[in-house]
Amino acid sequence: MTETAEATPERPASDGGRGGLKRLPARTGLYYRQVVAELRKVIWPTRKELITYTAVVMVFVTIMIAYVSVLDLGFSKAVLKIFG
Repeated sequence: MTETAEATPERPASDGGRGGLKRLPARTGLYYRQVVAELRKVIWPTRKELITYTAVVMVFVTIMIAYVSVLDLGFSKAVLKIFG
């Protein structure tokens, strides 16, 4: 079997060594059309879900800050006691 020069999603067709400069506007337009198509598929959260998710993240971050702060305080006290 011989390979053909047809374009596939895995391998674009050869453009004669020009590096794709000639088709840049077409590729840019295709990119933006694909972005818009993907954004239309997104299931956006409702306001209530968004508020809930934000609250959960804020609580988790606050707990993690407290945990790391306690560890930092403990380690600094231990280092001061050992080397201080």
